[in-house]
Amino acid sequence: MKSNPKQVWVPGPIIVGAGPSGLATAACLKEKGIPPLILEKENCIASSWKLRTYDRLKLHLPKQFCELPLMPFPPAFPTYPTKQQFIGYLEAYAEHFSVKPLFGMKVRCAEYDPSIGFWRVEANDLEFICRWLIVATGENAEAILPKITGISQFQGQVLHTSFYKNGDDFKGKKVLVVGCGNSGMEVCLDLCNNGVQVSMVVRDKLHILPREILGISTFGLSMRLLKWFPMKLVDEFLLLCSWLILGDTKKYGLARPKMGPLQLKITTGKTPVLDVGTFSKIKSGQIKVVPGIDRFADNGVEFVDGKREDYDAVILATGYRSNVPSWLKEEEFFDEKDGFPRKPFPNSWRGKNQVYATGFTRRGLLGSSMDAHRVAEDIACQWNSRTEQHLPLEL
Repeated sequence: MKSNPKQVWVPGPIIVGAGPSGLATAACLKEKGIPPLILEKENCIASSWKLRTYDRLKLHLPKQFCELPLMPFPPAFPTYPTKQQFIGYLEAYAEHFSVKPLFGMKVRCAEYDPSIGFWRVEANDLEFICRWLIVATGENAEAILPKITGISQFQGQVLHTSFYKNGDDFKGKKVLVVGCGNSGMEVCLDLCNNGVQVSMVVRDKLHILPREILGISTFGLSMRLLKWFPMKLVDEFLLLCSWLILGDTKKYGLARPKMGPLQLKITTGKTPVLDVGTFSKIKSGQIKVVPGIDRFADNGVEFVDGKREDYDAVILATGYRSNVPSWLKEEEFFDEKDGFPRKPFPNSWRGKNQVYATGFTRRGLLGSSMDAHRVAEDIACQWNSRTEQHLPLEL
C-alpha cells in the first residue's frame, strides 16, 4: 500500500462483493453472531443480476437448487423464477438478515500483513484492517471481450450480452451472436422471437441437453442418479435422453465433445446448454449456425470457412471471468491466470491467513450456499476473543 488512507479497524470478516455469494455468507455469519462488513463497488446488491442481465432471463435450474441458506423461495414462485423474482428474493433476503453493505466501495488492493496478522483492504480513500477476508466477487466479475481482427473497423453496432436487454432495438436487422453458451442461446431465441434475422457463431463442440426429461429437471435428475450410479453411466443416460428428445444435434452444426456433459463440467468447468426452445429454431432454420470468425470487415464478417456475411449488429455472448488477480495480492490460494482457487471443489473455499472464497465452485448458487456454510462454520470456531468482538469500527 503506497498511499496513506484513513484506517478502519473491522472486528468481523470483510466480504468483498454483495452478490448472492456475499449475501449468503453474510447471513450465515450473522446467524452465528458474527458481524460481517460487505464492500460492494456498485450502488446496489446483486449488481450483476440488476445491471448486466437480459429481460427474459430465468433461473436455469429449479428454484430448490438456487435458494440461499436459511431462507427458501416464496411458495408461490414458479419452478424457474424470473430475473425480477430472483432480484426481489435477494432484496428480501438482505432485509431479513439486516445485511447492509457499504456501496460504492471498489477494492483496489487487499494484502495480508504478517507483521500484525491482519489483512489490509484498500477501497476508495480508506484502508480497512481485518482478521478475516472473504472473496465473494464471483466467477463472472467482468465481461470477456475477445480480440478479433478488424473488429474496430466494423461499422455496425457491437455490444456484449452484459448490455443486451431485449430484441426491440434489433427488429428488422441482421444480427450475429458470437458464442453458444446458455446466454448466447437465449439471446438468439429472444432475437428470433422479435423478428430478427439471427446467426450464431459455434466454434467448439458443446453439449446441449433438454431442460427437463419426462417432466423432471435434467439437473435434478442428474443429482439423483449420481447418488446411485457412476458419472460415466449417468452421462450416457443423459446423452441417450437428449438424442431421443432433441435428435442428432450434429446435423445442425452442434457437434458434441467426446467427454460426457457432467464429466466435462467437472473437468473443465464448461457448462452444458439447457435448451429452452432455441434448438427448435435452429432445426427450422430460423436461427442460422455459422463457424468461427476469421476477421471483421466494414459491414460484415469473414468466417474461417472463407464465406462472408454482412450484419447490422454483433452481440458478444463471450462470457465473463474472475477479476480477483487484479486486486488480491496473494499467490497461493487464487490462480493468477483464471482467478479461481487453485484447489478444486470441495476444498476451494479456504486459503492461508484466514482468506476465504465463496462462489467459485463452478456449481452455481448451490455451490455458493455450500461455501457460505463452510466459511461461517470455520470463522465461528475462531470467534472466541471478546476483545476482538469489541474492536472499534470507525467510518
